[in-house]
Amino acid sequence: MQTEPVTLSTPRPVRRPTLVQGWHDLTFLHWPVEPDRVAALLPAGTRPDTLDGVTYVGLVPFLMRGVGLGPGPGLPYLGTFCETNVRLYSVDGQGRRGVVFRSLDAARLLPVLIGRLGVRLPYTWSSMRLRREHDVIAYSCRRGRPAAGGPVSRATVRTGRPIAEPTPLELFLTARWGLHVSWHGRTLHLPNEHAPWPLHRAELLDLDDGLVTAAGLPRMTGPPVSVLYSPGVKVRFGAPSPIGEH
Repeated sequence: MQTEPVTLSTPRPVRRPTLVQGWHDLTFLHWPVEPDRVAALLPAGTRPDTLDGVTYVGLVPFLMRGVGLGPGPGLPYLGTFCETNVRLYSVDGQGRRGVVFRSLDAARLLPVLIGRLGVRLPYTWSSMRLRREHDVIAYSCRRGRPAAGGPVSRATVRTGRPIAEPTPLELFLTARWGLHVSWHGRTLHLPNEHAPWPLHRAELLDLDDGLVTAAGLPRMTGPPVSVLYSPGVKVRFGAPSPIGEH
């Protein structure tokens, strides 16, 4: 099968940021999936983005820091919390590659309310924790009250050496300069910019996840085909634009 070119350019500069965030201590876990199995889950006007005819499901736990409106600075307390997202990968008619979030669990209520009411992202307030001991990081997430039996996600990884030259797949999974979201009957593209990801090899030591299937996605029966770690980046978001407009 012929390999599709990975034409991931650098992001367009965000001159008037609407939102700033810091993404830290991220682990990227990815599984391949046939595009037809997830196409109906994407916003109108987008389609699954593929590499070698395959698209991917991502599970990404991390620590959010310094969330703030406008150019910042972000808030030190309210803007710092654990988050885990379940995501798909999209491309629109203008060739803008993005992320589609199927779920976002966050440990701080205010950002959850802002995300749900403002951009209509599928945020949920959850009990979460990140623990680090030397090169081992453990993430935990429990949605809802313990007695309610909501989905749980636990992942433990050992971080490894830095990656000098990411592979085409590693770039495809991480170099995404925006997101697509349904908003009041329209599809918006929300651009972002940040420095190139400092990626590291990582070893998955343990995984017990119920968030992927809770997000309406097929059950991932095997281990992830890609496990990556990043210490993080600072991010600036621009203003959203409807699909078909630049």
